[in-house]
Amino acid sequence: MCGIFGSFNFDRAPVADAILSDMANSIRHRGPDAGGWHADDLVSLGNRRLSILDLSQASDQPIFSDDRRTIVVQNGEIYNYIELRDELRQLGAKFHTQGDTEVLLRAYEVWGPEFVSRLNGMFAIAIYDSAQAQLYLYRDRLGVKPLYIAGSAEEGRIWFGSEIKAILANGQSYTPDLSALAQFFALNYIPQPATAFDGIRHLPPGHMACLSQQNGLKIRQYWDLKRIRNDTDMSEAEAKGELLAQLDDATRIRMRSDAPYGAFLSGGLDSSSVVGMMSLYQTQPLHTFSIGFDDPRFDETKFALLAAKRFGMRHEVKIADHDAAREWAHFIWHCDQPHGDVSFIPTGQVAKLAAKQVKMVLTGDGGDELFAGYEKYQDLFPDGRTDHLENGWEDRFVRQSGLLQGDEPDTLLTGALHQAFHDGDPYKSLSDAVRHADHQDPVNRVLFAETTTLLPGNNLVKPDRMAMAHSLEVRSPFLDYRMAEFAFSVPGALKLRQGETKWIYKKAVEPLLGADLTWRKKQMFTVPIGEWFRQALTGYCRDILLDGRLEARALFSMEKVSQMLTQHVACEANYTRQLRALISTELWFRLFVDQDADFRPQVSTPTESD
Repeated sequence: MCGIFGSFNFDRAPVADAILSDMANSIRHRGPDAGGWHADDLVSLGNRRLSILDLSQASDQPIFSDDRRTIVVQNGEIYNYIELRDELRQLGAKFHTQGDTEVLLRAYEVWGPEFVSRLNGMFAIAIYDSAQAQLYLYRDRLGVKPLYIAGSAEEGRIWFGSEIKAILANGQSYTPDLSALAQFFALNYIPQPATAFDGIRHLPPGHMACLSQQNGLKIRQYWDLKRIRNDTDMSEAEAKGELLAQLDDATRIRMRSDAPYGAFLSGGLDSSSVVGMMSLYQTQPLHTFSIGFDDPRFDETKFALLAAKRFGMRHEVKIADHDAAREWAHFIWHCDQPHGDVSFIPTGQVAKLAAKQVKMVLTGDGGDELFAGYEKYQDLFPDGRTDHLENGWEDRFVRQSGLLQGDEPDTLLTGALHQAFHDGDPYKSLSDAVRHADHQDPVNRVLFAETTTLLPGNNLVKPDRMAMAHSLEVRSPFLDYRMAEFAFSVPGALKLRQGETKWIYKKAVEPLLGADLTWRKKQMFTVPIGEWFRQALTGYCRDILLDGRLEARALFSMEKVSQMLTQHVACEANYTRQLRALISTELWFRLFVDQDADFRPQVSTPTESD
């Protein structure tokens, strides 16, 4: 697990070492163990390393070919690196390290740019082939690892980085993208490839980019989940057997580590299933970690303790504190963009707890999107039924699950943001994904859209940024691409049945987890922020939203903002989602647009050069 950064210089003007140093330091939290870069007149590419595989300096990056004409940096882990290394050795490749990054180098040398199709992992990779004068960028299939791009051939240079702040460290100025902010207020996250910064974009999941002076920037898709079709003849027994086999192997290969590791264990179905599978491969107890809450509506610690006891784990619990003011700014700083999901805060707290004991954890991320774990799916498809759907149901689902409801886009948004919201369709990324999966049944069409849009746009941002903020690696077996392909071969009718979400999944894991853990009511992993707005955080809300700075941006009706806050505090309405989105947006403006000298040091992590 690391962070990468660099550039391709169409004008062959080298990037100054001072800029590369700033880019490296901006993401030092992603890799505090080592750092380095290569730079010449055509490219620069660098890495900050968090050592998980091959802890020796031999695996520090960049990794060079024997003739030093091919150079590789990566962020992530290649879980099948052992099998690939064995195969490459049989083909004549020689290895000088025990890590997975050299496997990428040798795979490129033997199989060429298409080697990516052989990888099972989470990754953002940059490979510079000086003999071909080409730079290749790759992002993993499901978008677990981020990779941002800015610039163009016409501008003379393209920048890339694992976080937006690495690009911001290049000294150039980037303004807010109001169309992206409009999408944020539609969906509660900014869907990829857009970002909150005009001119900075995300390389989409499952895509690769080739940069050369002759052809500029060319991006193409190397993997498409849409090619998977569900098997309408799949039996319950076949589905259960294959689900367990996939989860078993995906967990097994994610336990490959030369550094201490453990697991996040909330007590929910997904994390409990992963820990249960981990227990099959361990003779000694592993560390597991969870965050609890004083409010029993949000607290799952008793279930986490039940799972830990069942599987013989050493479990640690921390009760979340109420200092959301500092934590909120911290998570926006590490996300680089507004995010309306405040479960980022407890994720950061559990990552901080885990990082004191281990360098890597397994998690249950992805299970809800693949196997229909959210109640909103049951609301849309009661008992898995789809015969009641009317024309236009796709758009209604997207809007009903979105952020602003009813006339709120018109009463809350003003000025240029109101115009941006109405100039296009800010729901388009998600609704188009539902429509484009028309080869699937309706349940899987929705799950496809959320797996390809919501998951990389929001739900996978949370574990990556919050764990990396504390130099902790996270791995999820459910995000194995083989698991995703299997999940979309399972008919939706097996996922929602008998009033249950994740029906086939629960049937499969019940012998492993027991009935109490398997069939208990799902709780959302979030903080009781709506209650805190009415109590400890009322003053904080007023300070952030009503001190005049949000009003000066001329993007929101302050009359409506004040009304929402007043009615929420008085328990006359529930505006939790709208208020937290407004706070996240204002925090982002102060941190990244205003670059408030008094505000930024509250969340900045001190860095130093190697």
